[in-house]
Amino acid sequence: MASSVQDHVLWKSYREGDKQALGMIVERYYRTLRRYGLKFMIDEAAVEDCIQDLFLQLWQNRLQINDTCSVKHYLLKSLRSHIIQFLRIENHFTHQEPDWDTALPKEIDVETLLIQEEVALFQINELKRQLDTLPAREREALYLKYYENLSVAEIAETMNVNRQSVSNFLQKALAKLRSRWLVAPLYWLICIFF
Repeated sequence: MASSVQDHVLWKSYREGDKQALGMIVERYYRTLRRYGLKFMIDEAAVEDCIQDLFLQLWQNRLQINDTCSVKHYLLKSLRSHIIQFLRIENHFTHQEPDWDTALPKEIDVETLLIQEEVALFQINELKRQLDTLPAREREALYLKYYENLSVAEIAETMNVNRQSVSNFLQKALAKLRSRWLVAPLYWLICIFF
C-alpha cells in the first residue's frame, strides 16, 4: 500500500484484519498522538504506553469497532480516554482536568530558533506566557482546533463536552489572548530598541 492511501481505506482494511493497514495508521499518526499525549504533562514513557495500549486494543477489538469519518479524530479521542484512565489508576486524577502543557512542539521551537529573527522569539515567548494564563480546558480546545485542525464537533467529542462548551472555551481563550496581545507589540519595540 502506498503512503497516499486515504485514511478511510486504511481504516476499512484494518477492520477487515489487515495488520499492514493498522501499521500504516500507526506510522501516520504516532507523532501526532505522542505530541498530543505529552500535552497532558505525564511521563513520556507513560504516553508511549498509552499509545501502545490504544493500538493493541484497536487490533483486539477490530471486529467491534465502527467506521469513522475521521481516523485522526477517533485516535485523539481514544488516546485522551486512555490517558485519563491511566491518570485515574495512578491516583494523579482528582476531579479536575489534567494540567495542559503550553510548550510549542520541539520541531517548531528548533525551526524558530534557527530561522526567525529576535522579534519572532519575543512573540513566541509572549504567546506562551499568555497561553499559560488560560485555564487548561481553554488551552486544550485551542490546541485541538488550531494545531490538530479538528472541528468543533470533533473537539466536543474528544474532550467529552458539548459543542457549546467548546465554542465557549475557544471564544473566551481567543478574547483573552486578543485583549492581552494588543499590549505586546509596544513591549517588543521597547525590548528591541532599548
